[in-house]
Amino acid sequence: MTHIIRGVSIAAILAGLAVTAQAQDFAGVTLEAKLIGGQQYEALYARIAEWEAATGAKVNVISKKNHFELDKEFKSDIAAGTTSWCVGSNHSSFASQYPSLYTDLTPLIPAEEVAAYVGANIAAATLDGKLVMLPRAQFDVSALYYQKSLYEDADKAAAFKAEYGYDLAVPTTWDQVRDQAVFFADPPNFYGTQYAGKDEAIVGRFYELVVANGGALFNDDFSPAFNSDAGKQSLQWFVDLYAAGAVPAGTTNYLWDDLGNGFASGTVALNLDWPGWAGFFNDPAASKVAGNLGVAPAPMGSAGVRTGWSGFHGFSVTEDCANKDAAASLVLFLTNEDSQILESAAGPLPTRTAVWDHVVAEAASDPFRSEVLAAFQETAKTAFAVPPTPLWIEATNLIYPELQAAILGDKSVDEALQTASDAVDELMREEGVY
Repeated sequence: MTHIIRGVSIAAILAGLAVTAQAQDFAGVTLEAKLIGGQQYEALYARIAEWEAATGAKVNVISKKNHFELDKEFKSDIAAGTTSWCVGSNHSSFASQYPSLYTDLTPLIPAEEVAAYVGANIAAATLDGKLVMLPRAQFDVSALYYQKSLYEDADKAAAFKAEYGYDLAVPTTWDQVRDQAVFFADPPNFYGTQYAGKDEAIVGRFYELVVANGGALFNDDFSPAFNSDAGKQSLQWFVDLYAAGAVPAGTTNYLWDDLGNGFASGTVALNLDWPGWAGFFNDPAASKVAGNLGVAPAPMGSAGVRTGWSGFHGFSVTEDCANKDAAASLVLFLTNEDSQILESAAGPLPTRTAVWDHVVAEAASDPFRSEVLAAFQETAKTAFAVPPTPLWIEATNLIYPELQAAILGDKSVDEALQTASDAVDELMREEGVY
């Protein structure tokens, strides 16, 4: 079937893109790229061969890792002066750390192309007046995936109400998630939920729960604010689930791929996760929850605020790239309408206006896509980015070991938050933030 966007067929768009790409002759050029790795990104990377065929250039992917590992690699490259590779995966949560690494794309990308992206994403991709990346169809905010059959079981519903005093239904608050996760858990065979347990990933989850509970991670001057009642309530939520055996014992080592594969295994009841997993979770060839999958907006905390830590992926071109025009052409190709239609088909939210129109039209005839889109659109209404400081990742590296210590029972919640707060305060003072 040929899809239509604003009255123009995809076939026509592809033909136009091919002509444009062929007009840019980069024969003999080889671009080195460092890209985020993961199952959900491979369909897009398969398109690189199309760009190579159209331009005569070659792409050599010299690194493919999760962004936490890429972050370490980028910083090592900056320190060693080895930044002549050309294209890198980037993310709004990480971008501010690399002020010298990436070039300004403004003179390399036609203004009409830049205008085709959602304005808020372009604004967030512009740091100190430089457009440092083009956003891909990976606008991230999390919604709640769940196994529908659990809520259709009359015996479970009766047992739950007898124990907790309220009806079993898809949770709308994080207290309900905790209750239900403990109720559903049957370790080591089945778990109520799971969470990322290390690096920036757990700090991001902690951060959004603190906000949902009425607190803040930082004050306006970026001094730590999380050693508060809201912070203690939030960390206790993680601690309670671990202590009850409602999450896998290895959760403090989990990152996103671990969570995605874990939920797809059919052994987890409730899973807060990103839109890019929706297609994978509902694919019978890859997932045991396919056909039994529900998606709901992210729950609310005690302050009546919905969790909504958000960000977006993109691609950047290094300042030291010898072929910036070719690199910019590749970055534009990987984030154009056709690429975003491809990515958004699996669930990710697009960052081009025309692709949003396409996704909405497609969802109208697909009940599952409609459910996914409605859940993520509702959550996105109150989404919030990470605090706007280039020290975000450094701060999370100080916070997450203390969160882990509390979860594992090595420290009390009060001790862990005090230690983390003191460490972040010292970091901010040493860096001259205040």
